[in-house]
Amino acid sequence: MSSTVGLSVAVGLSACGLPSGGTSGDTSGTGTPASDGLTVLAAASLTDVLEEVADLVRAEHPDLQVDLAFAASSTVVQQVDQGAPADVVVLAGPEPLAMVDPDLVRGDPVVVATNTLVLTVPAGPDDPGTGPVTAVEDLARDGIRLVVCRPEAPCGRAAETLLADLGVAPRIASYEPDARATLTKVELGEADAGLVWRTDVLAADGRVREVPLPEGAEVTNDYPLAVVSVDPAAAWFVEAITSEDGRRLLADAGFGLP
Repeated sequence: MSSTVGLSVAVGLSACGLPSGGTSGDTSGTGTPASDGLTVLAAASLTDVLEEVADLVRAEHPDLQVDLAFAASSTVVQQVDQGAPADVVVLAGPEPLAMVDPDLVRGDPVVVATNTLVLTVPAGPDDPGTGPVTAVEDLARDGIRLVVCRPEAPCGRAAETLLADLGVAPRIASYEPDARATLTKVELGEADAGLVWRTDVLAADGRVREVPLPEGAEVTNDYPLAVVSVDPAAAWFVEAITSEDGRRLLADAGFGLP
């Protein structure tokens, strides 16, 4: 069974309520709107690729201060709702987005990527693939240490959905705050298996490997972006991530494209 957590897709800067040229207001004297800097808060599974997207923004605006911070989507939402400085948020799933104070959101969110939950196990350069977990059925065996994200995190909700779809009820060794923390447990050999996003497995560079799931067993998740300030730099970031180069970076990192 394939499960998808979806959000209607809006494409383009106008969807975020921002024209491609930025917002009106003071300018630097060159016709370019002035910016106080760009702050992006995002889901932990976007850590590597958004650093590359930020480089696209820096290349176009070399004097712009760009700051990025990553955490579980639920933590990002909590920070924004409590007044943490932010211009853009990118979250793993529509549920966290629904918890953002609607008065903060400028225009309609944009789905910029999708991701798929996978089963992963420790690996090494000489790994023969004969560890304790080689198939989904092994998760139900006694003594298997499976780690997943906390239920309030998007990767945790996806894990619950996937295990239910598979009809497997394993013992959970620990619940981690986000997908990257879950992956780290597997990388260090502190768990026999973990449920993380496919992009996390690719980012691990061979330190873990993916265990194939039964055909049709798939849980995917949308990554919505929301602008939460009127700073013109927010539009520059949206422009970068939805550009041809931005979409290529997302695809190269293993994300699906809407």
